[in-house]
Amino acid sequence: MMDFLKISQEVKEALENSQPVVALESTIISHGMPYPKNLETALSLEKTVRKHGAIPATIAVMGGKIKIGLSESEIEHLAKANGILKLSRMDLPYAVSKKMDGATTVAATMMCANFAKIKAFATGGVGGVHRGVNETFDISADLVELSQTPLIVVSAGVKSILDIPKTLEVLETLGVTVVGYQTRDFPSFYSRNSGNTLYMQVNTPEEAAALYLIKRKMGIKGGILVANPISKEHEIPNNVINEAIGHAIEESKLKKISGKALTPFLLSKIVELVPQALEANIHLVMSNAALAAEISKEL
Repeated sequence: MMDFLKISQEVKEALENSQPVVALESTIISHGMPYPKNLETALSLEKTVRKHGAIPATIAVMGGKIKIGLSESEIEHLAKANGILKLSRMDLPYAVSKKMDGATTVAATMMCANFAKIKAFATGGVGGVHRGVNETFDISADLVELSQTPLIVVSAGVKSILDIPKTLEVLETLGVTVVGYQTRDFPSFYSRNSGNTLYMQVNTPEEAAALYLIKRKMGIKGGILVANPISKEHEIPNNVINEAIGHAIEESKLKKISGKALTPFLLSKIVELVPQALEANIHLVMSNAALAAEISKEL
């Protein structure tokens, strides 16, 4: 595996010296936000992780190498360039073999972080079961990755464009430990409460880290999803977001948009219909990065 990995000197030294490291995905840069917000957000995320005492490791494939810890110029390249692949587990080896550039989704970021022995990962929201799954069978590989890769993943629940009850059912079936951070209400990305209740809760970074270590010591495979709700100050009511999602889904059907292109289209359409959604997205991912850094310090 080391033939395909290139770990930055800073991240390598941190790992060798048992310093806290937080993995960050790169699809938020290339497919999640428009330029220059994507660049500003990526750099601010790294600053947030550092502010909370950990080392950031933004992950992507650059020229066929899996890079763990990007330079500012590499992040800028992902933010500006066209044709950056959106990589999950299935196409990660393709990008490497073709020596291409690709941004890693939650699933691929988890894989690559685990290759480098990083334990904590912060993202906005994980993928899941799409609405209308009975017709499309569209279920994100993120859920399977959570069931088999031993990372602690901090997110604001799952993306609100998804069928959240079905997503939680699949997570339960796959044996993924899902806990609320200081809440029993499972968040829905832009909103603090999706209407789904959790029975497992942690209240401090210490508790989250202890749960992760116990699961590892018990030999139970898979990760832990820590659902960290967006702040009350920045949340958007469910009814406002759901109306926008409804319009976005109808337009995606008319334009026959599916597969990898669906999520970026829906998210961009939501921002078009509800402009404050972009700032909400930025605030929630910053909050997740801060919490992941605090958990990483405990680990």
